[in-house]
Formats: sequence, C-alpha cells, structure tokens
Amino acid sequence: MQNNTLDKYKKEIRKKYEIEKGGQYFDYLYKPSRGKLRDLCWLIFENNPTQDDLNVFKNLLGLDFDHTKKNKFKEKKDKFRPIETFFKGETDPSNIDAINMAAILVDFEPRPFKKFYETSKKEEIKPVKKLEKVKTVFEKKKSSAKKEKAEKKSKKRSFFLDFKSMFF
Repeated sequence: MQNNTLDKYKKEIRKKYEIEKGGQYFDYLYKPSRGKLRDLCWLIFENNPTQDDLNVFKNLLGLDFDHTKKNKFKEKKDKFRPIETFFKGETDPSNIDAINMAAILVDFEPRPFKKFYETSKKEEIKPVKKLEKVKTVFEKKKSSAKKEKAEKKSKKRSFFLDFKSMFF
C-alpha cells in the first residue's frame, strides 16, 4: 500500500514539475542541473519556509537552514543529483528526503510524503463511507416499499372484511 502511494506521490510531483518548468522558475527548472536546483532551493528557503520544509532541508543536506551559511550550503550541490535525474526522468529515487525536496522545488502540495500518504488514506476511506450511505438509503427504501405493500394488503383485506360484514 505505502509503496503504491509513494509511486503515486512521485508521479504527481513529476506532473507538477512539467507544469512548473514553464512557469516562474523556468530558468532553474527547464533544464535542471544540480547547481540550478541548489540555487532554486536557496531562493525558496529564503522566503519563510514551513517547518516541514525545514525538516526536509535538514534531513537531506545534514544542516539547518541559516541565511549566514550560504557558502556551506553551496558545498552540498551533489545532494541535488537525485532530484536532477528524477526531473529528467532518468532515475526513480528511493531517498524520501530527495523526493520531498523535489516536491518543495515545484511547490507540490500536500507535502511531505507523510501528509500525502495521510491524505490518500482519508480519500480511500471516503468512498467506503459513501457506499455505506448508499446501502443505508437503499435499505430504507426497500423497507418502506415492504411497508407500503403490507399496507396495501391490509387495506384490501379490510375492504373485503367490510364488504363481507355488510352481507353477513
């Protein structure tokens, strides 16, 4: 189940990448390289990242985001190689932090994977609830139809009984 959902997460990120590579960050995403992706990452993280995004940053790069440590960050260019090859369609990364960083770079929501997974679990439960509602409605209609039939029979019987009582 989780592996299936992870594959779906990757596909959705790739779809978002295809849209975004022609958008605002065209220069960074059209022909991605490790250096361009690193620079885009810095640009994104300079603009008030969420706590989840900061956690992904720390897990992938092994350091906390700090505006004063840009030189140390620039040394981490190789950490963006799996993301580069993922966007180019050359590889299918297994490192969840790299996948989550790819989601950040294209502004895919819901992210990180944990939120996507929880959301997809909720969506799987919804159809079951809808199915249960449909069954309940159907059963109510069925029981009301039975009641109507019973009422019709009792009306017929009472008519004949009334008719019978008139003569006998």
